[in-house]
Amino acid sequence: MPSFAPPRLIALLLALALAGCASKPAPVYRAESFEAETPFQFHSDLPPLVLCEYGKRALLSQAYEVDATVPSNIRGTKSFQPEAEHLVQLRITLTCMSTGRDTTIYASAQQIRYELKAGGSSTGLSVTGLGSISVPWPTDKNALVKVGEETIADAEFYRRLFVLIENLAE
Repeated sequence: MPSFAPPRLIALLLALALAGCASKPAPVYRAESFEAETPFQFHSDLPPLVLCEYGKRALLSQAYEVDATVPSNIRGTKSFQPEAEHLVQLRITLTCMSTGRDTTIYASAQQIRYELKAGGSSTGLSVTGLGSISVPWPTDKNALVKVGEETIADAEFYRRLFVLIENLAE
């Protein structure tokens, strides 16, 4: 004889299924507009290597650690600790390219967030015939764990960077 599920159980299962579908975020690529003018670029009459040199100096003047092994592709990193258990790192990449009529410097910045997480460990003991047992072992091993990363899209952030580069070039 068939058994039927109570209506409340069916409603609960249906609600859980719908909640699972509703919590899926929309694909981020749909928000990409690929506009011709963006806050991520700055135009100059300077040659590419000269413009990137000013970009490197701008980052150095703001206490960024700079990697300039490729003169037309500058990378800068700066760390901040807004709270005792949080670290934020800004990474900026500057790429200088000739367009044929001028030079464009492209900038891309990422904000990476880390949190201090306590790590514990356990030790295992295995005895033949009796099985195994795992015992927690208290430790003070803390580690920074990456909890998020995003590209900075704030036009004002890039405007300030490009103004500094332009001022250094004068």
